[in-house]
Amino acid sequence: MPVPMTRLSAAEYDHILYGHLTPGMAVAYLREERIPLRSFAETLRSMYPEPDLLDKLTNFYLLVEPGQNQQSLNRKLRNWLSGRNQPSSRDDFFRIAFALRLGEQQLNHLLGAFTGYGIQYRSGREVVFVWFLRNGYGYLEARAFFRALPPEQGAEQLQEGWTSHLTHEVQNEFQMIQTTQDLRACYMKNIGRFGSMHLRSYYYFERYLDQLIHPAPAWDGGREADYSIETVMNNYLSMQMPAARNRSSYTLIQKLIKQNWPNATALKNIRNHVEDVPRKLLILLYVVTENGGSAYDPYRELDETYITLEERVEDHWWTLNAMLNDCGMAPLDTRNPFDWLILYAIAADDSEFMSDRMEQVIARLFGDEEDTEPRA
Repeated sequence: MPVPMTRLSAAEYDHILYGHLTPGMAVAYLREERIPLRSFAETLRSMYPEPDLLDKLTNFYLLVEPGQNQQSLNRKLRNWLSGRNQPSSRDDFFRIAFALRLGEQQLNHLLGAFTGYGIQYRSGREVVFVWFLRNGYGYLEARAFFRALPPEQGAEQLQEGWTSHLTHEVQNEFQMIQTTQDLRACYMKNIGRFGSMHLRSYYYFERYLDQLIHPAPAWDGGREADYSIETVMNNYLSMQMPAARNRSSYTLIQKLIKQNWPNATALKNIRNHVEDVPRKLLILLYVVTENGGSAYDPYRELDETYITLEERVEDHWWTLNAMLNDCGMAPLDTRNPFDWLILYAIAADDSEFMSDRMEQVIARLFGDEEDTEPRA
């Protein structure tokens, strides 16, 4: 086992690694929804197990937005706590953290697990609100303070002299602040560096995409033409995922796996820094490139025959989670259907590409045919 896990998460890890699941068996497991899904309601209650959770949230929301419809508010909060849905706005996660007096790491975990990204320390708004949360102030105080500041400038690409670790640099500066006066001075000092895009994610995105756009040299030493974004999408990232947007007939598992699946338009927008890099896309790029290096120097020790499957899977697990952590994203969670499928792909033996293994499951999971292979 590569890292400490909860009992349920560890059971899923072991089931994938040692269950000898064929693609058909994996599809049957997913279709039967046997994965113990981790819900927002469950996670929040583990952080705040007191019986007054609903009252705490209701009173807080009425305090910060006194003019809202209480019936509508009650319905929204009850839906969150019953597991019917979850907050869609990042600001709601911040409000919940202030309402329940959660810690900074708890807020970061909630955001990472249910939005794809943890706290964005290069967002002027988020870094200010986190400072107020960390130091025991209230949400209204944080909001009033931020509203009095000049607006962020939105630097969405690395400027000359910046590094791709810019977010970590800004985070470290704000962690040293002790007073609101120093907080304002630090905000003004960094106002030109704030932005909503995650620049570290772009570093990995561009590195992986470059490998797919520029194919390996031909067998005769000639140079092949670069692939277009459409070709990259069709050849590597579509994986037979249905392109139709209507998901009304899909099961919950299908919806969770298909949600935010990339397309050629999204890839172009991300490449042009119009859209942020989604967690799902970054993980897919890792799988289709198998985290390989340059096409001109393809050697990896992981490909040696003396490396066991357990060692190979564990190495990929650590490497992929290190990248996700570096980008401010949540680590792999075997109770997340998409992450479960990623681990299944990673667990391919050395005779099979990870992407091929994953594509077989997607083709069957979203196809009409029933699998007849024996179940796990």
